[in-house]
Amino acid sequence: MMTKKEQRLRRSRQTRARIAIQRVARLTVFRSNLHIYAQVVSEDGGKVLAAASTAEKEVREQLGNGGNVAAAALIGKRIAEKAKAAGVEKVAFDRSGFAYHGRVKALAEAAREAGLQF
Repeated sequence: MMTKKEQRLRRSRQTRARIAIQRVARLTVFRSNLHIYAQVVSEDGGKVLAAASTAEKEVREQLGNGGNVAAAALIGKRIAEKAKAAGVEKVAFDRSGFAYHGRVKALAEAAREAGLQF
C-alpha cells in the first residue's frame, strides 16, 4: 500500500508531464502543516524565476500563523508580484498532487487576482 505522500507524488508526476509539453513556466505549490511555499520555475524546469513562502522573515513578521488560508492568499499575491517582476505573465499551475481546496485554492486565486494568468 502507498503512503499518503507517495500517492500525492504519483498524482503530481502526471501534472508535471502535462505541463512539460505546454512549454510554459510553472507555478508550483508545496504546503506543510506550518507553511506554504510557491515557486515559478522556468519552461525547461531548470531555473527558479521567483519564490515566496510563509517562512520568509518579512512574511513571518506580518503573520502569526503561516499554515492558514489568509497566509496562503498573501503568498499568492507575493508570488504573482515577484513573477511579474521577473517578466513572467503566463504560468501553468502545478498543485503538486494537493487537492485544489483550502490553502492551495486560496493561493491560486490570489495569484490570479494579482495578475498572473493560468
